[in-house]
This record gives sequence, C-alpha cells and structure tokens, in this order.
Amino acid sequence: MGTITRNFANNLTTSGLLKPTAFNNDSFDNVTAVPSGSVETGDMQLISSATASASASIEFTSGIDSTYKEYVFYFVNIHPSNDQVSFQFNLSSDGGSNYNVTKTSIFIECYHGEGGSPAGIGYGSSHDLAQGTGFQKLSADNVGNGSDESGSGKLLIFNPSSTTFVKHYISDMNSYYFSNYTQRDMCAGYANTTSAINAVKFEMSSGNIDSGQILLFGIN
Repeated sequence: MGTITRNFANNLTTSGLLKPTAFNNDSFDNVTAVPSGSVETGDMQLISSATASASASIEFTSGIDSTYKEYVFYFVNIHPSNDQVSFQFNLSSDGGSNYNVTKTSIFIECYHGEGGSPAGIGYGSSHDLAQGTGFQKLSADNVGNGSDESGSGKLLIFNPSSTTFVKHYISDMNSYYFSNYTQRDMCAGYANTTSAINAVKFEMSSGNIDSGQILLFGIN
C-alpha cells in the first residue's frame, strides 16, 4: 500500500496537480490530436430535405441504407391544405414502388385547450395498427389548416437495412388543432418484416401538404 501511495505522490507537482508525465510519459504540449476510437462520438449527418408546396405527398427513396443504424425525420411546420386531417407515413421495401409494409403499433395522445379545456391524455385506439399495411398516423385527425396552424415533430427508424430483425420506429409530434388547442401525439411500433426498408412516404390523410419541410438525418 505504501508503494502505491509513493508512486502516486511521485506523479504530483508541488501544487498537488498531476504531472504531464503521469499520462503515458507524454507531454501535453506534444498532443496534436485525439487518437481515433479514444472518445465516444455521436455524429448526425443531414442526408436530404424536402419542402412541400401543395404536395400530394413527400417521398424519400434514396439515402436510407446500411450506412447508418438510425435514421431521423424532422417535420417543421407541416401545414395541411384541408382542415381536421392527420399527418401520416408508410414504408417500402422495394424502393418506393409499393408502400404496404405490415406494421403493429401503439398511439398515445394528450391535449390542452387555450382556455384551459379540454385537457386530457389517453390511448388513441383508432390510430394504432395491428398487422396493418396502411398508413401509420403520426398525428390524430384534427390538425388545422388555419394560417397559423401546423404540426412539428420527428420520426425515428432503427436499423432499416437489417434482414434479421423487424424495424422499430418511434414518433413524437405536436400539432395546433383546429379548435385551438395543442395536442401531442406519440406513436411507436415495428414494421413486421425482415426485408430491408429503403423508402418512406409522408402525406396527409386528406388533401395536400400545403407547406412545411421534412429533413432526413442519419446517426452514427
């Protein structure tokens, strides 16, 4: 024990600080870069983006591959042309020729009116899927089309190129609903396929995406 204490003490300056030579006998003055793999990083890379303009749908048919294990779509001020509609998505395993991947999901919604009511939280049983191939809703059915009304949020898809596992997804979206209240909708589920997912399509449940932007990022 005394040897350990003395060795440690030998690496301290008279001020009680560790000497530079305590670290692999290298001087801090000689360090010009951090060796690869010595620190943990989490890079987010912008892959592509799309801006809606009275668009029937927005599709991402490239950039979703084995490069990243996680992909994130950000929705910024998605504004519908029709009133009281939902924002939704579907997946493709054939590059966008067909959007009909089987999905099972849950859907939670919570809301609060500008005047204090309505307010609540509950399970959105009409917005989930049970081995369904149709579009998965990211918001419930009441997104408004007023000039200042829109929805924003994100969708995460995990390891879409796996040919072993199902493809999990999680979404979180907040919308300005037509009757002047805020609603947060959270959905999670999996695409029940071992085929690689390589395309994603977004649309409103009725009418066009009048305006808004969707950005696709890959995460290392």
